[in-house]
Order: sequence, then C-alpha cells, then structure tokens
Amino acid sequence: MTLLAIVIFIALLWGIGLLSYTLRWKIRIEKIVPPRGQFTQISTGKLHYVERGTGPAVLLIHGLGGQLGNFDCGVIDNLARDHRVIAIDRPGMGYSERPDTAPTGHPENAQLMFEVIEALKIDRPLVVGHSLGGAISLAMALQAPEKLRGLALIAPLTLPSKTAPAAAFNNLKISSNWLRWLIAWTLATPGGFRNAAVVLDQIYGPETMPANAPTQGGGLLGLRPRHFFNTSRDFMASGRGLKQMAERYDSLALPVRVLYGTEDRTLDHTRQGQELAALHPAIGLTLVPGGHMLPVTQPDTCAEFIRKAVQDMPGA
Repeated sequence: MTLLAIVIFIALLWGIGLLSYTLRWKIRIEKIVPPRGQFTQISTGKLHYVERGTGPAVLLIHGLGGQLGNFDCGVIDNLARDHRVIAIDRPGMGYSERPDTAPTGHPENAQLMFEVIEALKIDRPLVVGHSLGGAISLAMALQAPEKLRGLALIAPLTLPSKTAPAAAFNNLKISSNWLRWLIAWTLATPGGFRNAAVVLDQIYGPETMPANAPTQGGGLLGLRPRHFFNTSRDFMASGRGLKQMAERYDSLALPVRVLYGTEDRTLDHTRQGQELAALHPAIGLTLVPGGHMLPVTQPDTCAEFIRKAVQDMPGA
C-alpha cells in the first residue's frame, strides 16, 4: 500500500468516526430534548410551536442558533397567565423545517412570520424578537404594520455593526452549502462540545448560564447537524439588508420597546439599542444589568417588560 493510499484510508476512517459520533449525539439529544409543542404547515415545511394562555396575543421569535426553548425558561409561563403566547422554532431551527436553498434574509424571514400569523390565526400580535429575531421583527413592522400591535425587542440586532463578530462565531463563517454539510456532520458536534466554554461565555457572560438552559432552554439542540447548518446560513445573512432597513426606521408606524443588557458581549447595547432609540420618538429603550441571553437568565424581567409593552400599545 502506497503512502497516499494509507493517508486516504486513515482520513476515511477518521471521517467515518466523526460521522458516527455526530449521529449518536444527534439521536441522544433528540431523546433528551424532544419536540414539546405542536406543528403547523407553512411554505418552508413543518413549523414547531407552543401555545399557552388566553388574552392579547404575543408572538415570540428567537435569535441566531436558538429555538423556542429560549423563551421556555419562565417567559412563556409568566406571560400565559394573562396572554395568548405563541413561541416558535424559526424555520430551520429546533424542530422546524426549511429547505437548504430557502432565502434567509430579514424580509424573507418576515414573510414567513406572517405565514405563521395566518396559519395560527393570530390577531395583531405584539411581536417579541430576541437578537436576530429583533431584526426579523423590525422587517415585519416595515412590511405590514397593520397586521401587528407593536414590537417588544430584547437584545435585538437592529443596525449594521461597526465591529467584527466575536471570534466565538468564526466557525459559522462558511459560504457554501456543501462545506456546511461536511462540517455539520463531522466537526461541528465535537467542536461544539470542545468550544462550549468560550461560546457560552460570549453569549451568556457576564451572567452564568442557568442549569436548565441545555434541556428546558433547548441549548443542546444547537449541537445537531441541521441546526448548525441553518445557523451558519442565518449568520452569513444576518448583516445583509440592515442598512436599507435602518434607512426606513424613521417611517415606523408602530410603537417599539427595546430591552438591553448593559453588559451584553454579543451585541453592543450602545449601537444596537441607544442609537436605535435615537432614530424615532416611538422607540423606547430600557437598560438593565445583564448579558445577551436575558430571556433565559432573567425571564421574569423579560416577561414584565413584554407585559408592560402590551399595555403601552394602542388599543390595549
């Protein structure tokens, strides 16, 4: 056997080992964190959601790499005491489907959210967007404000960033689908475990990740191949179109409330929160001590922020 053949053979064994490791963990994770809600159908396929409570409608949209569990560490149950609360896995995230070539821009994601509103017969909800979900929520308000009551944004992405993304997100910088799939089924899961401390410090710090975040909060689902694949696609599209959206913020026809942690290590609260609030008198900003994952680390604070936002909206 030539040296080249030996190298190829070893590489194949290594690849098969990584594939087997990834598959085993995928199966294990889906047993630990199974679907907890119902399914409906939209243009991208099945969409997973939970619905609890009655009253004014609130639609919860999670951020990059997240899923509805981000709101299920206390926010949903708190609000469900006096609201109809719908939390979704965005298409491609959690247990919701999305074709590999589906558009991932903010306007396209906003259109999908309107499909959800129609499918679930949600009457003019207050839309709550966390992180990337904030950009999607703003795109919804720019597209069809008459279908919404208003926005309540938590640590939202709102404006083009003036700094490069944190190094913790470098593994998501993949430009082709075939390479995404290769990495998703080989390196992403073991790499996710290996780099967990760095990533968690970036997204949770300076707060501590609650013990229930991997399971009740759904964090483990992010280690599955398809979740990584779609998170990478969303990450690469996250900055596109923000400049054009920002140029239209002065035309927003809905009240917008924003909650930001002053110690956020993922997004700059000054840029994404304070500079946003300065663009329009209908945008109100609340600052609290804390990091980026406020729905998980401070669920009661978030629930009361959302409840007050509902009360502040016209027609409440």
